[in-house]
Amino acid sequence: MAIHKLHLDEFDETNYQLIAIHTSLEDYRLAYFINQKLPIVLSKCKKDIQIQVKDGESQFVNYVYVDKSRDIQWNLIQNKNEITPKVKIGNQGLFAETQNNFITKAYLLPELKKVDYFLKIENLNISFESSELTTLLNTIERVTTVYTINVENIKSKNNLIF
Repeated sequence: MAIHKLHLDEFDETNYQLIAIHTSLEDYRLAYFINQKLPIVLSKCKKDIQIQVKDGESQFVNYVYVDKSRDIQWNLIQNKNEITPKVKIGNQGLFAETQNNFITKAYLLPELKKVDYFLKIENLNISFESSELTTLLNTIERVTTVYTINVENIKSKNNLIF
């Protein structure tokens, strides 16, 4: 009888490129400008990305484009989101059962808090030049900076699996 072993290291490969985008644009405007600069058509995904954070659950906007001819998937993902957990104060008296709303920020990748959006490109081949892509994205007006991120250094890369 033969014994088959599976090594978990084989499934831990990163098969995507991650590009950080710093901008003051809204998500739909950024997706529109990226569609103008690149030969892709990003469209808003019906389901947002849900991440469990310590203050509750947060949802991040996701725009997706699937290039079926080259088997490449493009995702534009929001990194920052505001959540308003309702906190009940248990006093007695005049202000009993008062609900206060405190706005807190939630991040898709907490170690990269300054990044506004991520462009995740899956199933890339080795000949892909990310420097050309970053220079093209830097030409978008109101985009401050664009750069590639080394995915191996990210601690919360499980949040990028969706």
